[in-house]
Amino acid sequence: MLFIVLGIGILTILYMTLRDMFLKPKEKEATPATTAPVSEKRSSDAAVLPLQLQAYERMALLVDRINLQNLISRVYQPGLGATDMQVGLIHTIKAEFDHNVTQQIYVSPLAWEAVKTLKEQTITIINQVASQLPAEASAMDLNKQILEVFLQAESSPAEMTAQIVNAEARKLF
Repeated sequence: MLFIVLGIGILTILYMTLRDMFLKPKEKEATPATTAPVSEKRSSDAAVLPLQLQAYERMALLVDRINLQNLISRVYQPGLGATDMQVGLIHTIKAEFDHNVTQQIYVSPLAWEAVKTLKEQTITIINQVASQLPAEASAMDLNKQILEVFLQAESSPAEMTAQIVNAEARKLF
């Protein structure tokens, strides 16, 4: 069941990437030119570009911070139970996401959707793995099970999301 969710998530992110790559050029061709004077548009682009780059930088950092391999090492404390670890992981993911929610203004809808999907998938995986463990399981048991899921997957959702964020950022140059 867990691999199905992970597979669906990876396919969703892949679909969004390919859809954006093939549909965006056509939309750009069909969009009429803006009525703002060229000099006015260039000055606003110059003012927004640093904010956009900073937002993509923060999105890349967010993806790295909610990557379960990195997150587990930050949240884990010896002696924790699996339930406490589950709550800690989910709380940290939500806090990281909430801290960066305003960046959606400056990033593409594709990049933002990929980050949201990563957040939701990561929480789902944590909850599914935790639900399969006995009540007396330790945090170490939960961590091992989560890492096994990622070791068996061909590519992690965090890697795919990072690729999308990086590709979208490169479009600014």
